[in-house]
Amino acid sequence: MTVVPPAFDHLPGDPGSPVILHVPHSSREIPADVRSGIVLDEAALSRELDHITDSHTASIAEAAAAAAGVTPWRFVNGLSRLVVDPERFPDDREEMLAVGMGAVYTRTTHREPLRPTGTDPEPLIERYFRPYAQAMTEAVAGRLAATGRAVIIDVHSYPTDPLPYELHGDGPRPPVCLGTDEFHTPPELLAAAREAFAPCGETGLDSPFAGTYVPLEFYGTDARVSALMVEIRRDTYMTEPGGPAGPGLTRLAGALAALVDAVAR
Repeated sequence: MTVVPPAFDHLPGDPGSPVILHVPHSSREIPADVRSGIVLDEAALSRELDHITDSHTASIAEAAAAAAGVTPWRFVNGLSRLVVDPERFPDDREEMLAVGMGAVYTRTTHREPLRPTGTDPEPLIERYFRPYAQAMTEAVAGRLAATGRAVIIDVHSYPTDPLPYELHGDGPRPPVCLGTDEFHTPPELLAAAREAFAPCGETGLDSPFAGTYVPLEFYGTDARVSALMVEIRRDTYMTEPGGPAGPGLTRLAGALAALVDAVAR
């Protein structure tokens, strides 16, 4: 019997917490029927997963939730971003379409074919992207109803050296990059993040990755929803690419817990 991994987990936190730790890119799981549509052989697919997966970020979020004084909620993608990328725009607004990395990727991190030319993304968007987006929308709505606000903290990682798919890979690559949105990232949230991650080294802003994730129902219209993307450079906590985590994971989880508590207050 084939075991189908869960598409996502919505893990409850303290009823009074406005915080959702969102972990969209930590999994390597690909259902068999989706795997059959990927042209890479097993060795090449394993290498691609090493490069594209934000390895151990789910563990960082889990440890941070356990350490926080007020337990945040967590929303964790159970599938690889090679199935669908839930943080992309599912239409022509997505700039990563330029390198074959819209909601459904057709190219690899090295700009090589991932799926056959002409692959229709709609079946995967319908099966995986839209249910994920709806569930995340409901998660945010739940925090708004319970606390009057919602704070989405995206937990990501990125490689020490830029990969060919990166559109803005020539900028600074600090130990922690904070991605912001003009509407959804208030100054006090950014200041709290800078203070929390100060023990982990330099924190940069919107380089090499910029922006935040907010469900489209709230995006650009509901200021009660604030958001911040935390991008952690992988050499600070793991062996690249795709290797084991090291002691840096605990330090980063502690910093993330400090941010969660600062936001909860």
